[in-house]
Amino acid sequence: MVPGPVEELIPSQRILLGPGPSDVDPRVLRAMSTPILGYLDPEFIKIMDGVAEMLREVFGTTEALTLPVSGTGSAGMEAALANLLEPDDVAVVVENGYFGLRLSEIASRHGATVATVPVEWGQTAAPEAVEAELKKHPKVKLLAAVHAETSTGVLQPLKDLARIAHENETLFLADTVTSLGGSPINFDEIDIDFAYSATQKCLGSPPGMSPVAIGHRALEVMKNRKIKPRTWYLDLGLLLQYWAGGTRVYHHTAPMSNIYALRESLRLVLEEGLDARFARHRRNGRALRAGLEALGLRLLVPEERCTYQLTSVFVPEGIEDAPLRRRLLDEYQIEIGGGLGQFGGKMWRVGLMGESSTARNVLSLLSALETLLPQAGFEVAGGEGVAAASKSLAADK
Repeated sequence: MVPGPVEELIPSQRILLGPGPSDVDPRVLRAMSTPILGYLDPEFIKIMDGVAEMLREVFGTTEALTLPVSGTGSAGMEAALANLLEPDDVAVVVENGYFGLRLSEIASRHGATVATVPVEWGQTAAPEAVEAELKKHPKVKLLAAVHAETSTGVLQPLKDLARIAHENETLFLADTVTSLGGSPINFDEIDIDFAYSATQKCLGSPPGMSPVAIGHRALEVMKNRKIKPRTWYLDLGLLLQYWAGGTRVYHHTAPMSNIYALRESLRLVLEEGLDARFARHRRNGRALRAGLEALGLRLLVPEERCTYQLTSVFVPEGIEDAPLRRRLLDEYQIEIGGGLGQFGGKMWRVGLMGESSTARNVLSLLSALETLLPQAGFEVAGGEGVAAASKSLAADK
């Protein structure tokens, strides 16, 4: 039994610079407070169609079917694998970070035979290594890779992987959870067969939906399955009857408020313009990198293979990871992420995604680190981080 009255919920106002979620524009939060409609209300169907159309533009496709799956990015990942793979199908997965490992885990749980291309964390996969692995197996159903690996900050080039997949009559699946809205996806140009993402990162919407784009080859595979997917909730054949059918067929009650939020966040993305948005993420990411290096901190990924919206930096020797991050949170209201997997306790992950990608946030974090690092025992040149970042921002206008 709850003792006494429950207080009104008033969360602290944070600066979210972790690997997700990112900050949310007030317009998006206001959209969530608008009236709920029925899931087959004609007005709501029109909203759904508008969301799907805007998603096509952000994914860079005119042909693919798009919809937001109810659930976070991992729901999109599982929806892709559950619908494209059947028991004993062979899937080749590029494992260059934590989420490549998750792709392999989920594919195996759905009965696939998983072959992997292991890559050192912080590196990108060489196309020749991927092709060599594909050729080891007589019939590979799916090649999967993470575009922007959230555990490391590596940006994996996709064009050669898609080409290799199709030359071997294999579907190509791309994880764009950390890249959609922050880096070009170019779904049609690269010839991706299936991509999934998440709303809480570069799209600047609350967590809870996973946008997906489904190309014609993937649709054919889904239509010609021998058995039904092992999931009912994430059965895309059923979901498409609701999202893209002539006569809409109820599947599950849509999370209306999350869809309103996604709609408004997509409006913001397109109002800013995709090229301008990509340039903003690049400009702020470069400034952050310059500032961190000026403080004597070591970055995991060199600029030529980095994603600007997620930067991984080694925790300096002699500094405890969690206590410093806690001081950032308590004293400066700034959240950054810790390392995942093999980098647990050894890495900080700084996200500059969506609404969180601002010059002010870059300078605020660097200023806080200039104060906290010396207090924790790591000497830095006061003002050097902010100065280097400011110089980078001025040069990149």
